Amino acid sequence: MARSAITGMGCVSALGLDVPAFWSALKAGRSGIGPLRLQRYENRFVRVAAQVPPFDAAACFAPHLLPALDPFSQYALLAAREAVTDSGLERGTFADQRTAVIIGTGAGGSQTIAEAAHGFYARQEPRTSPNIVPSLMPNAAASQIAIELGAKGPTFAVCSACASGNHAVALGHMLLSAGAVDRVIAGSAEAVVHPASMRAWEALRVLSPDTCRPFSSGRNGIVLGDGAGIVVLERSSDARRRGARVFAEVAGYSMTADAGDLLRPDRARIGQTIAAAIEAAGLEPENVGYINAHGTGTILNDVTESEAIEDVFGDHAARLAVSSTKSMHGHALGAASALELVATALALAEQIVPPTANWLGRDDKCRLDYVPNEARSLRFRAALSNAFAFGGLNAVLAVTAPE
Repeated sequence: MARSAITGMGCVSALGLDVPAFWSALKAGRSGIGPLRLQRYENRFVRVAAQVPPFDAAACFAPHLLPALDPFSQYALLAAREAVTDSGLERGTFADQRTAVIIGTGAGGSQTIAEAAHGFYARQEPRTSPNIVPSLMPNAAASQIAIELGAKGPTFAVCSACASGNHAVALGHMLLSAGAVDRVIAGSAEAVVHPASMRAWEALRVLSPDTCRPFSSGRNGIVLGDGAGIVVLERSSDARRRGARVFAEVAGYSMTADAGDLLRPDRARIGQTIAAAIEAAGLEPENVGYINAHGTGTILNDVTESEAIEDVFGDHAARLAVSSTKSMHGHALGAASALELVATALALAEQIVPPTANWLGRDDKCRLDYVPNEARSLRFRAALSNAFAFGGLNAVLAVTAPE
């Protein structure tokens, strides 16, 4: 299968409102996890999250649009604008039927739903806004981006929990390879740090009370985050023809389902998915130098993923650099793998591996090189970005340095 070039990137995260802020923080090992800023959230056990820094939405979006923009759509639009500008393509280039927009999300406009429910039940408001439905629908972000750019090609949402971003990019890669479109705006967005969501995740008992320290001794759970990651994809041949800057190429992917437990990761299926992505990219395991791990910071997930990597890579596993950037941008659920793809592409472009922050020490069951606390210069030409979602959904992207 032909490769797809990543020629533009944008992101909004707890580390900042653009890619330069994001990458600067990752290289410095600086975490965006901090004290929770929420109203109407009393008697809480969890007091930290990876929240997007405050910004003036009214200055970013037209007054007639803002009432219908849930924060997840706002983040997606900001990231898409940055990615489009970064690609070097004129905005008018996207205004045709040959541009696809595929934006994943885990929960869509969940903040809109929560606020509407609070208004109805708590404040007993007699009427609700007509903007609620267009704000909450999971395809809102994709549709808003298509409207703003005039993109008239395939436009839809992917809703597959923490695998949403990788699924969106893989589907975009497929459309390009099939010749169905000429360019794709792909990624994912999420805005889940609100009282109703936090309470639900507390009930699962997977949230950390202090911070996220994947693969480390003393790890105690995930830290929820918000944000969006968006990339512009083109066929690599088209990108070369126009002399575009290429951060990295999507060389292969694999998407599978455990078809087993809804929440418990499956070591064998994770390993099979990793191996299939490597094969689809035309690589051998020893060609891979870095893995941006799913690495949530939970006891079970980190051990399972580490063991699956050992299963696939054998002796080469000891020579791999493996890190989890969730230690810095938090677990942004549906947006997580898109943010991690941006981090992986930049790692390839600059030959710098971002660290696993907040590291305290080695866990005997996690035996790999997790690049603890400090970024590392490393020469490598191929990397993986892993995503393993609730529902038993696995999606791995294999990316390479441009040829």
